[in-house]
Amino acid sequence: MSVSVLIPTYNRITALAATLTALSAQSFHDFHVIVADQGATPAASHPTIQTICRILELHGHPVQLLQNLPRRGMAQQRQFLLEHAKGDYALFLDDDVILEPDALEKMTTAIAQEACGFAGMALIGLGYRHDVRPAEQRIELWDGPVAPETVKPGTPAWERHKLHNAANILHTAEKLHCSNGHLQKYKVAWIGGCVLYDTQKLREVGGFDFWEQLPAAHCGEDVLAQLRLMEKYGGFGLIPSGAYHQELPTTINDRKVNAPVFLEGA
Repeated sequence: MSVSVLIPTYNRITALAATLTALSAQSFHDFHVIVADQGATPAASHPTIQTICRILELHGHPVQLLQNLPRRGMAQQRQFLLEHAKGDYALFLDDDVILEPDALEKMTTAIAQEACGFAGMALIGLGYRHDVRPAEQRIELWDGPVAPETVKPGTPAWERHKLHNAANILHTAEKLHCSNGHLQKYKVAWIGGCVLYDTQKLREVGGFDFWEQLPAAHCGEDVLAQLRLMEKYGGFGLIPSGAYHQELPTTINDRKVNAPVFLEGA
């Protein structure tokens, strides 16, 4: 059971360094890392990035730092990464996410149990640690095997996305008395930033090959891929989450084109 860790990055050397360092401490061992870099200054030229990559490689985790230019949007960036993936599973990890040491192990174990399309850990923004939002903390746990679902905007299932705002997933885990020894699977609308896909299943539904139908400025490409996977294979989130957001400003400022709406009227 091997994993390709796929990281899209753009002008975030410091954040990327933290993300890669956390990967070097993972308890799961069979993974390699592929970074698709679209920054003005190549991350591969930075001494800190070079050092962390050497540490990863020292521990048996090969690293590829690839440039993917010109910038043609996030869907193309993700498709580029997917085309380079060789693992049974593909973890799409944003370049500003820090994982707890057992996060990858937990996700791979859980998705193997369910044999579904994806598993993810919602990002925790610890800057919101004391911002408790009970109205956004409704959670639907899976009672039995994860099954395919059709999730559309305007339906009750779409409202699940609010659970992933701020630090809601952390507060919900505390409320449910979840612990690292008692993981639970829950229903999602989608998950951003830290999603482990079954590589073959993601390719079967087309991956992100719809990128050519989108303008370069767009968002929601990961949402569209997950909606398609959920409809055919199912997907879920894991609580408690072991993924933390560095809470940096987004690098995608123009969000007028939302992929699910633009391409499918979803």
